[in-house]
Amino acid sequence: MSVERVHRMSHAVDAAAPTGVLYTLVADTTPWPLFLPDTVHVERLDFDGTTDRYSQWASADGTLRPSLWRRTLDARNRRVGFRQERPEAPVTSAGGSWSVEELAPGWSRLTLEQDITVAGNRTADVERVLASARTGAKSVLGRLGALAERWQRLDSLMLSFEESVRIQGPAEPVYEFLYRVGSWPGRVAHVVGADVTEERAGVQRTRLVSLGDDGLAYTTQALRVCFPAAGRIVFKQARPHPLLAAHAGEWSVEPDATGVTVVCRHDVLLDERAVERVMGPGTELARARRHVREVLGRESRATLEPAQQYARESVRSLRAV
Repeated sequence: MSVERVHRMSHAVDAAAPTGVLYTLVADTTPWPLFLPDTVHVERLDFDGTTDRYSQWASADGTLRPSLWRRTLDARNRRVGFRQERPEAPVTSAGGSWSVEELAPGWSRLTLEQDITVAGNRTADVERVLASARTGAKSVLGRLGALAERWQRLDSLMLSFEESVRIQGPAEPVYEFLYRVGSWPGRVAHVVGADVTEERAGVQRTRLVSLGDDGLAYTTQALRVCFPAAGRIVFKQARPHPLLAAHAGEWSVEPDATGVTVVCRHDVLLDERAVERVMGPGTELARARRHVREVLGRESRATLEPAQQYARESVRSLRAV
């Protein structure tokens, strides 16, 4: 019986940012869907102040998959240790650490250490797994390094908000309407085209053609993960609105004794380079933020209104039976 070899890798990036900034980027998983291109959704499951456990939905090799992770956070030493629970074959174990060190005032190094074992130590499997891990590490480090160097204005580029509607009716038809995004053209005012593919139950890739304020059509593409038992659909725009670098969020249907509250949450990261190109020379970020809030808010309300109507029609149909 062969002993599985532990494959170790180390990658680092230097950034013009304080150590605390880089540590926060790896310690706080909440904004990862905006920061990491392949991450669609992250949800913390447990946290006791030092150790946490979270699920992460990310696209790997073109397929969206969930994974479970356990971490130990050491803010004092700027270090986060991590280990994957039940990794996907042929990987039998995967873990490592993030660490941050100061190089000079205002300059820091973020290092990612990884250790991986592969079942059977087969050369083809090892090479494929390590190549994927190497590519992913370099991509993530490059992204985090670039974000860290914008730390003084990062807050002004990020925006989170919600739109909601109260519906007197059952939750099931509302969730069904949100799930069946392919039926939105002709029902949702700004949506003129929709293509939906489902990789497996509850995991969708969508392509919507929408009309902007100027009457011109634009296309957005999204990955969606649906949790019907919880009344939730999380999403990330793979091709977001032209003003945005990243856009993620969630639809949630929250029932109570008299009806449901339907909430659409948006988390966005503005694309600095696109602001003047899209909105004109000299446009300030504050105006761009207001514009994005208005556009996405209006589109959300335009989707919630037919969802409300669909629920009413469903109730009437049931009563007529």
